[in-house]
Amino acid sequence: MSQLEALIVKPVNHVLGASPWATERLRRHAGAHVCLQAGPLALTLCIDGRGLLQVAEQSGDPDVTIELNEDFPAKLLLERESVMSSARLSGSADVAETLAFVFRNLRWDIEGDLAAVIGDIPARRLSLAGSRLIHEMRSGAGRLSGNLVEYATEEAGLLVSPAAAGEFIRDVDALRDEMARLEKRIARLGG
Repeated sequence: MSQLEALIVKPVNHVLGASPWATERLRRHAGAHVCLQAGPLALTLCIDGRGLLQVAEQSGDPDVTIELNEDFPAKLLLERESVMSSARLSGSADVAETLAFVFRNLRWDIEGDLAAVIGDIPARRLSLAGSRLIHEMRSGAGRLSGNLVEYATEEAGLLVSPAAAGEFIRDVDALRDEMARLEKRIARLGG
């Protein structure tokens, strides 16, 4: 198992193993092959009899292919909910629907895992600190993107503001209407 596979499969199986409802749903599709593609990365997985994922050799067409956008690592950290909504799934509808449902609803009990190592109180405090950190990162990323859009629109003139675009559309509509009236006048003069 390569380092990348261990980095993906082991954590996912850990979270799946702590969620009996998820492994039960996946167990129904034991033997199905899933190809996970993210840019140049392609990883073929197989759902085993326990409802967990195992690395599989590529043998023919997979039952389901999941294509993630290249920005999925950032979305995983900042907008977890949008990772699966922006993924493209193809192949068996039953397997794809099950995978989408499981990964949309799967939650990692970070606090529970930390508590087993460092105790309940420190785990709770770390969990709260981590939640605050993630909230601040999301908030900061939102502010940064807003500032970049404002700079590109107002300062650098790289983008058109919504107000300027609306004004341009109204001007084009007015010009179209004027042209239609002019064409009618010309047609009356000629006829």
